[in-house]
Amino acid sequence: MKKLMVIAVMTFLFFGCKSDKTQTPAQSVARQWNEALLAAIRIDFARPTVHARNLFHTAIAMYDAWAVFDDTAQSYLLGKTIGGTPCAFNEFPVSPTANRKKLREETMSFASYRLLSHRFENSPGFVKSQDRFDTLISSLGYDAAFTSTDYSAGSAAALGNHIAQCIIAYGRQDGSNEQSAYANVSYLPVNPPLAPALPGNPDILDLNRWQPLSLELFIDQAGNPIPGGTSPFLSPEWGRVAPFSLSPADLTVYQRDSFDYWVYHDPGTPPMLDTASAAEYQWGFSLVSIWSSHLDPSDQVQWDISPGALGNIQSFPQNFPEFRAFYDTINGGDPGSGHALNPHTGEAYAPNVVLRGDYTRVLAEYWADGPDSETPPGHWFVILNEVNDHPLLEKKFRGEGPVLDRLEWDIKAYFALGGAMHGAAVSAWGIKGWYDYIRPVSAIRGMAERGQSSDPGLPNYDIGGLPLEPGFIELVTTGDPLAGASDEHLGKIKLFAWRGPDSVSNAKTDTAGVGWILAENWWPYQRPSFVTPPFAGYVSGHSTYSRAAAEILTQLTGDPFFPRGIGEFTAKKDDFLVFENGPSADVTLQWATYRDASDQTSLSRIWGGIHPPADDIPGRIIGERIGLSAFALAERTFLGQ
Repeated sequence: MKKLMVIAVMTFLFFGCKSDKTQTPAQSVARQWNEALLAAIRIDFARPTVHARNLFHTAIAMYDAWAVFDDTAQSYLLGKTIGGTPCAFNEFPVSPTANRKKLREETMSFASYRLLSHRFENSPGFVKSQDRFDTLISSLGYDAAFTSTDYSAGSAAALGNHIAQCIIAYGRQDGSNEQSAYANVSYLPVNPPLAPALPGNPDILDLNRWQPLSLELFIDQAGNPIPGGTSPFLSPEWGRVAPFSLSPADLTVYQRDSFDYWVYHDPGTPPMLDTASAAEYQWGFSLVSIWSSHLDPSDQVQWDISPGALGNIQSFPQNFPEFRAFYDTINGGDPGSGHALNPHTGEAYAPNVVLRGDYTRVLAEYWADGPDSETPPGHWFVILNEVNDHPLLEKKFRGEGPVLDRLEWDIKAYFALGGAMHGAAVSAWGIKGWYDYIRPVSAIRGMAERGQSSDPGLPNYDIGGLPLEPGFIELVTTGDPLAGASDEHLGKIKLFAWRGPDSVSNAKTDTAGVGWILAENWWPYQRPSFVTPPFAGYVSGHSTYSRAAAEILTQLTGDPFFPRGIGEFTAKKDDFLVFENGPSADVTLQWATYRDASDQTSLSRIWGGIHPPADDIPGRIIGERIGLSAFALAERTFLGQ
């Protein structure tokens, strides 16, 4: 903002400390508030849409507090009217001898404190979160009891309170329905709930539409018990929330039940059963059941999961029939062939050979963002913070020009990533709400109710049933152990798949393993108190968030590769998986590039039984568009354009 004198860029000391959800004196004030926000998300309800918005709005608060004291950067909300909400701003008086760094830190601290205190006041973890906010602002030397918004005399604290007040007012009319606890306005499911504890899916009305789940105890993805046992669709109308870089040119408006559904980056209709695209629907959901047979280390299948063997995907399929060539239906995985050399060392990546059954289970759990996690958008802030802590990272914007001080780098990184994560939520959930697409647990059991669709000459034929795949999807025949004492299951569909939570009595010692089960009893690789996220599948939020984040990190650092050419996470033997024991040995996930990590995220949701391929690829493509547009808009804002 051209309100003040030019500020000299400060030098900084970089300590390569690993992000471990703690704070160190080396961290910028922006980083400390970001860590406080991530900690609050971990003990709130599992609401990826809401928290993508919280991450972005907090980034706005800190960025505008920083931009006030910059001669070039343009504010985002301060001094503007966005979405009909004005945020007045008069010139902030600063003496020539003022310590601008301290003014910035105080302004962003009060802005963050007020906003976060407001946003988490109804959280189940409010007491702990508010105590953390109170402790942080006090440790920084500020008085939280100061609530004035009159900054005319040069009070940075008052300016911070004013910025927070503007964002709170903006949030009350941005389409999120925050004032009614983000409740749905119009959406109602067409299908009655599925009770996964009971066999099959006999009551479903439409095998193309989302189905809620009825559980005796529903515990959301953050570990919070939800009363009632049947969770409503989370954020089906989120496409109407004011985005960051999404434009009217990206928007299509549809209407159902006299309600307008806003869809940005419309990917078109997914494969539908009982239509011309039924074969792609049946193949995609069948692949999910087949891949669940990969979740057992006792099969002794070994994979090299190093960046030299996996990753480096060159292109995505452009239509649903092309998906079959992209995914390995039987063995699992995608066409990524790895990287010949680590560009930062000039050497080949060392092999990293593990059991496939350990890799797939760790992958599903690591990217699931389950209990005590930051949700998918927050997970990428954790990755960003770890990258920022790496001693080899040069904090040069786009990898060019002067090294930025720690505060400026963090502020700009959070603003760009926050805008992308929020945009991904608005786009993905707008698509989810309109297309209202079914999840694998409903589709696989529902098709099994119909029968097999491969051979009219075999028993239990139905054109809308599951396609048979020898060794993975077969009919129960006479003498089969699954036939039952009175052959009551004769002719039903059976799957070679993960056996499910009923095979685990003690999660610390037991492993469910893989074997033949009745298709009517198929479970995704998830907790029995969760089963699958409470919203439609198409498109994958994980794929959209992750690809958008990968583009931001690539553009921000000016390098598609992680520092030193590799990013890693190690899951310790017998001490990582949540609802069964494992892995059977240490497993270190590795990625050469941010895009490789994103692509791995997407595959994890198939192995986890949460998404078919049809949900995945459109999410990746949309995420890439959003990441690039969000970074471009953030950069123009930084440059005052």
